Amino acid sequence: MHFYSLALLVVVCNISAQCEFQTLAHLKPQANDKTQGRAVVELLKRLLGNRSRLLRINTQHRFRYYQNVCTQSYSTVWWDWPRWQREIDWMALNGINLPLAFTGQEALWQEMYLSLGLNQTEIDHFFTGPAFLAWNRMGNLFQWGGPLPQSWHVKQLYLQFKILDRMRSFGMLPVLPAFSGIVPQGIARLFPKANLTKLPPWSHFNCSYSCSYTLEPHDPLFHQIGSMFLSQLVKQFGTDHVYNTDTFNEMTPASSDPASLSAVSHAVFATMTSVDPQAIWLMQGWLFVHDAAFWKPAQIQALLHGVPIGRMIVLDLFAESMPAFSFTKSFYGQPFIWCMLHNFGGNSGLFGTVESLNSGPFEALAFPNSTLVGLGLAPEGIEQNPVVYELMSELAWRKEPVNLAKWVSLYAARRYGSTHENLTAAWKLLFGSVYNCTVPHYKNHNHSPLVHRPSLRMTTEVWYQRADLYEAWRLLYQAARPLMAQETFRYDLVDVTRQALQLLTTDYYREIRDAFQAQKLPELLTAGGVLVYDLFPELERLLSSDGHFLLGTWLERARSLALDEVEARLYDMNARNQITLWGPEGNILDYASKEWGGLMEDYYSQRWSLFVNTLVECLDKGRPFRQDAFNQAVFQVEKGFVFNSRKYPSKPQGDTYDIVSRIFLKYYPNALKRLK
Repeated sequence: MHFYSLALLVVVCNISAQCEFQTLAHLKPQANDKTQGRAVVELLKRLLGNRSRLLRINTQHRFRYYQNVCTQSYSTVWWDWPRWQREIDWMALNGINLPLAFTGQEALWQEMYLSLGLNQTEIDHFFTGPAFLAWNRMGNLFQWGGPLPQSWHVKQLYLQFKILDRMRSFGMLPVLPAFSGIVPQGIARLFPKANLTKLPPWSHFNCSYSCSYTLEPHDPLFHQIGSMFLSQLVKQFGTDHVYNTDTFNEMTPASSDPASLSAVSHAVFATMTSVDPQAIWLMQGWLFVHDAAFWKPAQIQALLHGVPIGRMIVLDLFAESMPAFSFTKSFYGQPFIWCMLHNFGGNSGLFGTVESLNSGPFEALAFPNSTLVGLGLAPEGIEQNPVVYELMSELAWRKEPVNLAKWVSLYAARRYGSTHENLTAAWKLLFGSVYNCTVPHYKNHNHSPLVHRPSLRMTTEVWYQRADLYEAWRLLYQAARPLMAQETFRYDLVDVTRQALQLLTTDYYREIRDAFQAQKLPELLTAGGVLVYDLFPELERLLSSDGHFLLGTWLERARSLALDEVEARLYDMNARNQITLWGPEGNILDYASKEWGGLMEDYYSQRWSLFVNTLVECLDKGRPFRQDAFNQAVFQVEKGFVFNSRKYPSKPQGDTYDIVSRIFLKYYPNALKRLK
């Protein structure tokens, strides 16, 4: 979720880059200064009326990149044009000039494969459903959640034209997709002599939906397909000369031979330059930190040097926690963008690494022989933790780290239009605790027991002092009454209250677990009863009171893209499955968990109710708890949610202040007692 809170806007910049690559000099906006200026003035008037003015400032960073290939599935998959327009406006407000633009590409892939001779059945067998297209594009999955309706292709293609036009009007350079070597299985029928390799299963899937086929780079068909697709892409969309594709996303290459790896990257790049001689390959560097056992210096250097120096830009994707530039000698000479990944799966939950964000980009700039050319925001999912994205966006325009205490104090005043001392104090506490994770290599997957399948072995540790979160909650609540008309304040009050109840869920889980292991049935009944019959219903009411925390919005957006009920059911299943089971059998269970009204009541609460009842029955009958048997039973609950066909509200219900007041008065004293 992005909230506009600027009183004036910086829209014009000069670049004072530390590392110049002449190979990138041709990357310039298609729109001239006059066109860009007109678009900016129109945006400013629409948002701020006559309160805006233009400033000119310098930035050290040639590029300000935005999005992750997974964002296209975890967040933007169901967006219509008004929602996309709002996001592009936010990009312009924050100086983004290198955004990912992947919408609508399946229509072009389909057209190209049909022209080669594949039939529609083979193509339908290849594409996943909409909510899983990110992993289809990277070669991890096929077919699951599909087939894609033809209406999807038409609508997404039309949407992409509008997205590109809007991005370019603001002087942005949209990043378009390219060919990585992944092909439909039908290619084997059409070209029986093609040199194909069947990849191993991805993640927890088997070959029913994984084990994709890839063309060997020396096969002439590799170049033919890659150049055919890019020719069609450029014809339809135009080009700003930057293309993204990822060859080994979470998949180990068949050979570690440096020559083989270099041949792959050389072949991929050759398909680009055969169509666009000025092509630049933008590649995610996630593979180097995800599979460090395989990607040693020789292998990394070989892959990177298969492309001429300066013709590839590497996204150091998780640089705030696991920077790769430092152990690759600045990517062995290739330019790179320091990126904040921050969020996995679009999970709910307060989280940040503000000290690392505040220092990391400047350390990268000062690194010996640094090839840094920009900063980036690369979350898997957005619409959460807006303060982190505000800070990271601003750092692209700073020459040195900010004073975090001062920055967050000004942020609170800017966000709420109030200088109430409680607000400043609350945000300083949040910035020093939940937003300042310093655990090495920590991944923000929301490890809270609340959003995971219950067991007797669940993670209960957090990286911050719970007392700081509870005190920030108190400060916000006590300042709340006159600020409830502010959308930004209501959002934050709900989010911090939600986080407090998430912490209390962990406390009650510990009591449930300990009571069961000590065979104390009364204590188990008490803790389980409070959790299932009071805390969870209160959390459901809280989330349902704010429009930003509603399952119904996600599902309504999905169904709104359908032409008929058959399509609506397909999109509904995609939307529900992704945020719960993530696969037919819970293959990546709860990876994309969300704390939303509706989901709390019919998914998380139902699982915990079954867990508590199962433990009570085990104690009552004197038998051990069997996790495997429970997993089979709870899977039916999880699957039942995906197919329950219930329509959930897409409008908030209840008075947020009254709900928070009741929760605070009931649970805040309880929370403090548990700290002792």
